[in-house]
Amino acid sequence: MKPARIAVLAIALLAGGIAAFLAGRSDPTPPLPAPVVQLDTVEVLIANVDIGMGHAVSDQELRWQIWPTGAAGPSFIRKNERPDAIEQIAGSIARQPFAAGEPIREIKLIRAKGSGYLAAILPTGMRAISTEITPETGAGGFILPNDRVDVILTKREKSPDSTNTQDLVISVVILTNIRVLAIDQAPKEKDGQNAVVGKTVTLELKPEQTVTLGAARQAGTLSLALRSIADVNMVENAPELAVKPGASITVVRHGVPSSQAAQK
Repeated sequence: MKPARIAVLAIALLAGGIAAFLAGRSDPTPPLPAPVVQLDTVEVLIANVDIGMGHAVSDQELRWQIWPTGAAGPSFIRKNERPDAIEQIAGSIARQPFAAGEPIREIKLIRAKGSGYLAAILPTGMRAISTEITPETGAGGFILPNDRVDVILTKREKSPDSTNTQDLVISVVILTNIRVLAIDQAPKEKDGQNAVVGKTVTLELKPEQTVTLGAARQAGTLSLALRSIADVNMVENAPELAVKPGASITVVRHGVPSSQAAQK
């Protein structure tokens, strides 16, 4: 064998031996991963969907969400403190809107029986006004909140005929398709309830309609005519019907209705 080949073989054997020696001295155990810091978490109540202002919150629109404890504000509702919060809050009215995923805070809610409830359920631009009713003028107590009614004014007037000493009884529909907000202090229908016999009804009116109702309340007796659900959308809050000179009105004389032109 040539001396050059012998030298190359010797160098290779020496390098292999050094590599084996170094490998035997190395630690076969892999390094441990760096420890992961565990954040403290808590379950908080959030909105499951977007909730608009004035909307009645249902239990399906609420859910629990894991939240970092350090980021959970003091006004957040925590499950470990109030496990029945969903049942307690369901039915409340949103005073301000909630975005989906936003934590629920009670400062933005109104209890269904609390102060501010009526203002929260009133649509923009509408007004709430109350008037007295009896079982006879309130459809026997079968008018419930969220029903629609017509408002009828009945009053007595002197007969224009000087020979007739009997007063004329005039009935006029002054407001149509009006939403009932509350009967007495019952702003929402109770489960299983089919009648509310009260002394006061609260109606949802436009600003100009409140003036009509206020004047009519002083002019005679007001009655509510319950509308069918089927024709609620036929007339949407039609303008109040003013009695103008020459207009045809219904006059009831001795129980017999007849048409007559209104006098000035």
